[in-house]
Amino acid sequence: MRKAIILIFLTAVLVTGCINQARNQPAIPDQIRTADNSEPTIKLFDDSTGKVSDIKFEKYIEGVVAAEMDVNWSVEALKAQAILARTFTLEKIADTGGVPNRGAHASTDIEEFQAYDSNRVNNKVSQAVQETRGQVLAHNGNYIKSWFHAYSGGYTATAIEGLGYDKVATPYIHNVEDPAKNVVPAEINDWTAEVSKAAVRDKVGQKTGEQIPDFNQIKITESGPSGRATKLQIGDVTVAASQFRLALDSMIVKSTYFKSIKVENDKVIITGQGYGHGVGMSQWGAKAMADEGKSAEDIVKFFFKDVEVVKMWD
Repeated sequence: MRKAIILIFLTAVLVTGCINQARNQPAIPDQIRTADNSEPTIKLFDDSTGKVSDIKFEKYIEGVVAAEMDVNWSVEALKAQAILARTFTLEKIADTGGVPNRGAHASTDIEEFQAYDSNRVNNKVSQAVQETRGQVLAHNGNYIKSWFHAYSGGYTATAIEGLGYDKVATPYIHNVEDPAKNVVPAEINDWTAEVSKAAVRDKVGQKTGEQIPDFNQIKITESGPSGRATKLQIGDVTVAASQFRLALDSMIVKSTYFKSIKVENDKVIITGQGYGHGVGMSQWGAKAMADEGKSAEDIVKFFFKDVEVVKMWD
C-alpha cells in the first residue's frame, strides 16, 4: 500500500512538472507551425533579388549568425547568437507575421529584419546552430525581445534608455557591466563623429517631426542608469537621443553613450563609447565570456534576467 502511495505521488510530481514545463513553453507561431511541431520551413525575402523562397528554419539561422557575428569567434559565443537569432525570428513572426508586406516571414534587408549572409557560413557557425537546434529564450512562457549590439560602452542599457522602446514591458532587460570592458578594441570602445549643423536640423527634424531652429549648443538634459543620454536639447527643442542617433546614421553616431557634444562653427563634434543601442547582449561581451570558458546559456542568462532556454523542436 505504501509503495502504491509513493508511486502515485511520484507520478503526480512528474505530471505537474510536465505541465509547468509546457506552460513555460512559447507556442510556435501559427503561420509556420507544422502538424507535429517539427522544425518549420519559412518564406525568406531576398532583398538582392526581390524574390521569396522557402528555407528550413535552422538553415536560415545559420545565415543570420554568420552575418551578425564574427564567424571565427568561440563556438559558445556563436551559440549565444544563434539562440537570440532564433528567438528574434519566432517572436517577430508571432507578433507581426514577419514581413507581411513582402509576403514573407523574414527578410535579408536589415532595415526590415536581421542581417543574413549564407556565403559566410563556416563549420563553427554550423556547429553553433546545430548544438542549439530549436533553442530560444523565454520569460514567463513568452518569447523575449532578444536585442543585441556590438559593445555597450561599459554598461548595457534598458529598452527605454537605449532604444526609446516602451510599447510592452521588458522586465528581462537590465543594466549589467559589460565583460568586454577591458578587452574590446579601441576603435569600438571610443569614437568621434562629426556632422554638420545643417544635417542635424534637417535629418533630426525630419526624424522627430520637430522644427529644429539654428543652434549654438546641444545639451544632454537626461541620462539613463547606464550613463547613456536619453534626451537632448537643441536650441529650445527636446529630442530623444535614440532618434537623434538614428537620424544622423547609427554607423556614424555609434551609440548614445555620449562623452561630449560640441558645436564648433557649422559642425557638431560628438565623442562617445560603444557601438550599438546597448540593449540586451553585447556581442563583444559574449566573446569575452566565451573565451573565459562560459557556456552559451551562461552568456544569455547574464545579459537577460529571469529567462529560460527552452527547446521548440528536436
